[in-house]
Amino acid sequence: MTKVKNLFANFKSDIPSGLVVFLVALPLCLGIAMASGAPLFSGIITGIVGGIVVGFLSQSHVSVSGPAAGLTAIVLVAIQDLGAFEIFLVAVVLAGLIQLAMGFLKAGSVSNYIPSNVITGMLAGIGVIIFLKQVPVALGSDVEIGSGLAIFTDLAASFTGVQAGVILVTAISLIILVAWGNIPALKRLKLIPPALVAVVIGVVVNELFIMTGSSLAIGEKYLVSLPVPTTPEEFKGLITMPQFSAIGNPEVWIVAATIAVVASIETLLCIEAADRMDPMKRVTNSNVELKAQGIGNIVSGLIGGLPMTSVVVRTTANINAGAKSKMSAVVHGAFLLASVLTIPIILNKIPLATLAAILLMIGYKLANPATFKYFWNQGKYQFIPFIATLTGVVFLDLLKGVALGLVISVFFILRGNSRRVYYFNKEGYQDGDVIHVDLAQEVSFLNKAAIKQTLNHIPEGASVVIDASDTVYVAHDVLELIREFKKVQAPEREISVKLVGFKDAYNLENDMDESNHVSMEHKNIISYRKRGKTSHREVISDLINGNN
Repeated sequence: MTKVKNLFANFKSDIPSGLVVFLVALPLCLGIAMASGAPLFSGIITGIVGGIVVGFLSQSHVSVSGPAAGLTAIVLVAIQDLGAFEIFLVAVVLAGLIQLAMGFLKAGSVSNYIPSNVITGMLAGIGVIIFLKQVPVALGSDVEIGSGLAIFTDLAASFTGVQAGVILVTAISLIILVAWGNIPALKRLKLIPPALVAVVIGVVVNELFIMTGSSLAIGEKYLVSLPVPTTPEEFKGLITMPQFSAIGNPEVWIVAATIAVVASIETLLCIEAADRMDPMKRVTNSNVELKAQGIGNIVSGLIGGLPMTSVVVRTTANINAGAKSKMSAVVHGAFLLASVLTIPIILNKIPLATLAAILLMIGYKLANPATFKYFWNQGKYQFIPFIATLTGVVFLDLLKGVALGLVISVFFILRGNSRRVYYFNKEGYQDGDVIHVDLAQEVSFLNKAAIKQTLNHIPEGASVVIDASDTVYVAHDVLELIREFKKVQAPEREISVKLVGFKDAYNLENDMDESNHVSMEHKNIISYRKRGKTSHREVISDLINGNN
């Protein structure tokens, strides 16, 4: 009862903000369903469930869920591969069950284990796919963009058989969307969504073409086509049920797992962003959010909807509109439900060209050139996994693209970790120089090759300090390597070795019979630092050279 009272506590601010989010969400629900190759009505269903069901169950006060642009590539390919939308719905239900299980297993921190450059590369790749897929729609061409290298030939073919009216509406819509984000006077109109303005203008322009008998008029084939129910029975007939007989198909489970992982990551990232943007700085329980999203996807799949996530665009609009609680998300879902019941005829006047323009902008934002520049400036270890993930997502598929990015990231991590130890350069060495080998904080077997190479390059007759003062852990293999170097190799090459900072538990002190000497060195280091020698390396050098 208390929970229900809290929902209605901020009704005066939540109803207007819910209306604003509804106006933002309506064209996006239709556009994302179109980009996913799914029935347009399924996008509306997802928005309704994301608003009412997830909005009520979630602990997030400002985030709004619905069909996500980040899942379009998965949905598009999955529907084609599985052969029927009804079979795909089974995967949506299973994905919801997996998310629900992840919530109970407290897997809310899963996104922390995936590098940000791989996640961003995945989203950028999806943005490129969305952009390319909408080019024919924006031109009025009947060409469909395929996958792999066929993308280039299909893209070229889409510029044939175009329609002037479609291109004009697309251009007008793009001008509105771009101007709204760049003209100061329009940017101040935060409560008026640019996507809605583009939709209204697109409808008005095409209606004028029709009324004047212009050759630019867009035909029904290139307009939104939602069913228009007139009775409760007809509305009930709009609900597409999953074909559960396909539950034994391994491909269904692969799609389900893919949706669950990607949707969960996208949701968790959005929730984190929403908590940062929340004016009241409230924190969302990520595990509860996974449960809410899981239930939402189960319900959505059962009644013919697409998979959903928490969505940044809707969430940002919700916060900017002054939402105080999650009642705003519930209200937006209720408005979506009312719209399909009362104004489907009006919705069917929306040109697909306008939705294509909205999706072109979404694709551009996901694959913004500024993102490429950012990772380029971060260096090759950040840029290469990013661009590899993007390329893999576009030309292979999402799973292979992400896997490629992860493999490259792990390779760079291992490569960097193996090179963290000092490498000696003979060319810069002068007789009498003290060589310092400062071990990393954690020295694992991955460091063994680098340390061995370093020790092998130390010249005969040199003085070397192997310093483990800042080291927490040294692997047994590395300890054996150092022990062998100290007792066997160094005497043969007349190398003077000092070990500093090694724990007694490593038993290196007894092997060298110098435990007292090393202990005295630590005392001297403290003494030298008190006298103003703050450089640890400088102190060690003085000790070796006998400058007491």
